[in-house]
Amino acid sequence: MAESKIPLIAIVGPTASGKTSLAVAVCKALGGEAVSCDSMQIYEGMDIATAKPSAEEMQGIPHHLIGFAKPDEVFSVASYCAAAKNIIADIHQRGKKAVLVGGTGLYYSSLVDNVEFLPEETDFEYREMLKKRAETEGAQVLLDELAAIDPEAASKLHPNNIGRVIRALEIYRTTGKTISEQNELSRREETPFETVSICLDARDRQFLYDRINKRVDIMLENGLLEEAKEFFDNPPGRTAKQAIGYKELNPYFAGEKSLEECIDNLKMQTRRYAKRQLTWFRRDERIRFVYIDEYAGAEELLGAVLEIIERK
Repeated sequence: MAESKIPLIAIVGPTASGKTSLAVAVCKALGGEAVSCDSMQIYEGMDIATAKPSAEEMQGIPHHLIGFAKPDEVFSVASYCAAAKNIIADIHQRGKKAVLVGGTGLYYSSLVDNVEFLPEETDFEYREMLKKRAETEGAQVLLDELAAIDPEAASKLHPNNIGRVIRALEIYRTTGKTISEQNELSRREETPFETVSICLDARDRQFLYDRINKRVDIMLENGLLEEAKEFFDNPPGRTAKQAIGYKELNPYFAGEKSLEECIDNLKMQTRRYAKRQLTWFRRDERIRFVYIDEYAGAEELLGAVLEIIERK
């Protein structure tokens, strides 16, 4: 690895693929510490739904960036990258290996590619005006306006993704630069990391889906229902509300659906989320995919992953 860069091992992939247990094993083998790359595990109290590793699962390995933010706190990807960079640098300085582990693709890409975030400016009045226009004139009208100033960004967006269309227009209004120009500027600084990235997947999609369904069952046994009830009794901030595992159970608390219906929907939404995670990581040709259903057990999987790391 390049002398001037910090070596970083990244273990990413979909939910229920075994990232945490593999990362712990890699840390034990190489003298490492885990750095979470999960946008929901950062919040305190949201333990079961976000599948935070327990003390038993951590096996004495330090885990960073887990459960430190209040659920009503706005914690952006820029905030995450700043915190993660400092922690990884500290781990390296202490002679340890930093092992990034998680499934939030935006956090991963922004960190390893050293995306620089410009100061965020918000024009709430303009944003509200655009929302009202979308309701009265239709979302396509706003997308057409974006296409006139930033055809590149507009070509990647669907009219239904009105939030991102409005944000792109807002950025142009507040900064004078299109979001495409800002994205280009954000990647000019070279990354400080030399990263070897491994994504866990399964050749047999049903193999992964069965693991997801089983994980949801275990979460329910461990008290997910009670945690979700507490969540809705004390509503958190907007970002934390996005966590899969709570909103799917709300119709049960409201008396609108049976518990069984809500659990089936939770499993379906979790499987869909896993598909989105894999789609994100497949875009990056630098990531090495390892298929968990091709190995007899955890030791064999660890051996294959350590071989990839050592070759890099």
